[in-house]
Amino acid sequence: MVDATVDAQVARAPAPDDRLRRARAAHLWLAILLGVTAIFSLGVGATDVSLQSIGLKLVTGEPLTQMERVVLWDIRLPRLLMGIAVGAALAVSGALMQGLFRNPLADPGLVGVSAGATLGAVGAIVLGASLPVAVLAWTGGALVPLAAFVGAWATMVLLYRIATRRGQTSVATMLLGGIAIAALTMALVGLLIFRADDLQLRELNFWQLGSLTGSSWDKLMIAGPIILGALLLANRLGRGLNGLALGEATASHLGFDVQQLKRWCVLLVAAATGAAVAVSGGIGFIGIVVPHILRLVTGPDHRTLLINAALLGATLLIVADMISRTIISPAELPIGIVTAVLGGPVFLWILLQRRNVVDL
Repeated sequence: MVDATVDAQVARAPAPDDRLRRARAAHLWLAILLGVTAIFSLGVGATDVSLQSIGLKLVTGEPLTQMERVVLWDIRLPRLLMGIAVGAALAVSGALMQGLFRNPLADPGLVGVSAGATLGAVGAIVLGASLPVAVLAWTGGALVPLAAFVGAWATMVLLYRIATRRGQTSVATMLLGGIAIAALTMALVGLLIFRADDLQLRELNFWQLGSLTGSSWDKLMIAGPIILGALLLANRLGRGLNGLALGEATASHLGFDVQQLKRWCVLLVAAATGAAVAVSGGIGFIGIVVPHILRLVTGPDHRTLLINAALLGATLLIVADMISRTIISPAELPIGIVTAVLGGPVFLWILLQRRNVVDL
């Protein structure tokens, strides 16, 4: 009876070629979904500027008003592009972490990257006023994002040094060390919050929950190339991560340089997550939920998973951003709250559906 059940399940399972074709077809559909969502988001906001009126004026050649130009080009468009970059960065970073640790619960926050970025940003907010005038002038308005990016990178470099011995990086040591560093980092964040004043506390609270409010062309020109470069390089790791899923020894026998693969995963996650958190604050669940959804729909092949993760992560973050700026308009809800409300139930549903086959 058991053999018959197993045979039936194997018969229903899609062939590898069918799964690969389905995953590649998902590229097109997810790209279309992202494009439609992006266009729709340009017409959503607290101000009374609709995409229909702007589109009609562009078609008829009628000039846009000063308000329409500012809202479209200086507010909504950089915010949209920033949302695409941040959503893609978080989703791909989650997929890389899960592939590296071979653990469905892994994400950049697990190894302390997000905590390091938070420490850098909180330190800049609380202690920034005491910095020399020359430093403040050099950084301009980018002190907080720059400090967050440096904090993320410093945390990852420290963790990599701890987990690497005699030229070999231990994934288990990296996981445990990341938890310890994250705990220590958040303790330091608590100390900084304790000495913050009321105005700083309000800014810290909003920043820690995540927001795209401060998006601008200047920030996009800083974070965008870093995220884009990390995503392009991450896409080259798909075959290696597929081999690593079979175990480090098997991956080595297949011809993959496991140590170099680990190094690249760590560096790219630090770059993508550090840049994303630096410009948007703490946004959760994108890095965990998106890879899970895609594995259920298109399979675990990282050659297609990483691309689909970037597309779906960008789409979900744009949707969350539209909700955050309209649900209590004209005020704005932190986007991290929206992603938690949307992602939490989805993640629980995935666990309930897969609890008989997922081995944690």
